[in-house]
Amino acid sequence: MGILLAAQEAGSMAGGGFVIVLYLVLIFGVSYFIMIRPQKKEQKKMAAMLSTLEVGDCVLTSSGFYGIVIDITDDTVIVEFGNNKNCRIPMQKTAISQIEKADAE
Repeated sequence: MGILLAAQEAGSMAGGGFVIVLYLVLIFGVSYFIMIRPQKKEQKKMAAMLSTLEVGDCVLTSSGFYGIVIDITDDTVIVEFGNNKNCRIPMQKTAISQIEKADAE
């Protein structure tokens, strides 16, 4: 009789293990669609926006300043702020949050 009870307990443990694995897969699947996928989508959108950056475009930086792009290198841009032609600041491309094309005006 003790052998039968031990076999039933082992069978119920195996079924419980399957449920736990199923819950873990479900949790990881939901977290992928809630957190990881939207972040990757936003990164692709930002990379596409930065690839269209050209000299003369008006940009909004992540700190809230508007400026005009003067020069572009691989990972940095030189932005001119305000009416003062001496206020040119080099910054990383990732610091740009919005681009307004010069052709739109």
